[in-house]
Amino acid sequence: MTLPNTFLIRKLTLFLAAAMLSVSAMAADFNQIQRLANQGNATAQVKLGMFYYKGEGVRQDYAKAREWYERSANQGNPLAQGVLGLIYYHGEGVRQDHSKAFELFQKSANQGDATAQGMLGMLYYKGEGVRQDYAKAVEWYEKSANQGEVKSQYNLGLKYYKGEGVRQDYAKAVEWIQKAANQGYAEAQFALGLMYYNGNGLRQNTATAKEYYGKACDNGNQNGCDGYRTLNLR
Repeated sequence: MTLPNTFLIRKLTLFLAAAMLSVSAMAADFNQIQRLANQGNATAQVKLGMFYYKGEGVRQDYAKAREWYERSANQGNPLAQGVLGLIYYHGEGVRQDHSKAFELFQKSANQGDATAQGMLGMLYYKGEGVRQDYAKAVEWYEKSANQGEVKSQYNLGLKYYKGEGVRQDYAKAVEWIQKAANQGYAEAQFALGLMYYNGNGLRQNTATAKEYYGKACDNGNQNGCDGYRTLNLR
C-alpha cells in the first residue's frame, strides 16, 4: 500500500506535536530552545530541528534540521529517529536513502513508537530499504494498529482482506477496517462501505454501504462520493 506524500507530511506534523508541547513548556523562544539543544537536551534538539525544517523563527534549512534531528536521534530519542527516517525516506536536505530510513524507523519502532512501526510495516510491504516480506509487514502493522494508529489499522485490515502475509480472513479485515473507519479515516470508511455493498465478511446491506460511502465523502474521499451518488439514484 503506497502512502501518499500528503499523508506523510501530516504524519510528520503529528509526529512532532509531542515534542512541540513538552519543549514549549520549558522554553518559548528560539534562543532558549537553541541553548537547551546545545546543552544536549534531546527533546529541545528535536524542537530546534523542527524550527529549521519549517522555517519558524529562522530561515528554512533542511540540512540544519537534519543535523539537530541526528543529534537527538544519536541519544536514542525515538521521535527524532522517526522524523529523521522520514527525511531520509523523502530525501529532504539529504540524498534519498530508503535503507537509512529503514534503519532509523526500526530503532524508533523497537522503542514502541506506533508511527514508526507503521512506517516499518510499509517498507517491508513495498520492499523499500529492506527485502520485501509481507509477513513482517503484517507483524509491524499489527504492533502499530494495537496502539491505535489509524493508517496501520486500515493497512492491517487490507492484508487480511487480500491474504497478504497472513491467511485471508474477511472477519478480521472487517474488524480492523472498522476500527480505522470509527476514527474517521476516509479510505477505511469507503472500504467498509464497499464490503457492505459486496457482502464480504459481513451481511450485504446497501443502506449501510451508502452510509459509509457518505462518511467517506464527507471526509474528502472521491470514491465515497461516487458510491454515495450511485446508490442515491436507486
